[in-house]
Amino acid sequence: MFSLIRWTFWISVWVLIAAFFHYTLPQVDIVRVTDTYEKRIDPGENSLFWAQADVGSDGTLANRDVFFIQTRRVDGDVMVYRNEDTGWGWPPYFKFDTSNLQAEAGDLRSTEAAARYVAIKHYGWRNEFLTIFPNAISVRAVEGPDASKGIPWLNIVILTLFAAVTYGVWVRWRRFRMARIDPTMEAIEDDLAEASGAVTGWFGSWRKKG
Repeated sequence: MFSLIRWTFWISVWVLIAAFFHYTLPQVDIVRVTDTYEKRIDPGENSLFWAQADVGSDGTLANRDVFFIQTRRVDGDVMVYRNEDTGWGWPPYFKFDTSNLQAEAGDLRSTEAAARYVAIKHYGWRNEFLTIFPNAISVRAVEGPDASKGIPWLNIVILTLFAAVTYGVWVRWRRFRMARIDPTMEAIEDDLAEASGAVTGWFGSWRKKG
């Protein structure tokens, strides 16, 4: 039972860590921009998945206008991105050029008959049920639908550093456990065994006397 609880705990921890990195780290999509627009948003229960108002504007308003970029992927699926500043907040993309990015995306619009493809770098997820959208970070024109997305060097560096730190912590914890915790637990088990043996011996001698 204890082993099951332990495995459930660690699986849950690693699933949360994987979800955090998948949401936060940048990804690149090859798409065709079909439209750009602006919409008034009232963040509610999903406010965690919205960034913030443009840096320099009033961030205390209950609702605000948000830029959106409508696209179609190479396979024909629709993908909609929000376009918000991240400013000095999290995740640390230090994005301050929301209006400029919207203008660039609008200039790259195209139709299916005269398709122009772009690479949109973004973070976040698209979920229709929760009404959340990935946040576009940058947009650039590419040669076509088969254009390379590039090597995700930033993701590789961050994940490598995380793996190195995790391994270092695990090694130190293992050494600490072997040096301090395991001997203590063994001593406690020995004491319990001796106490149990003493109680059993006393009980046996008491029964003989009875």
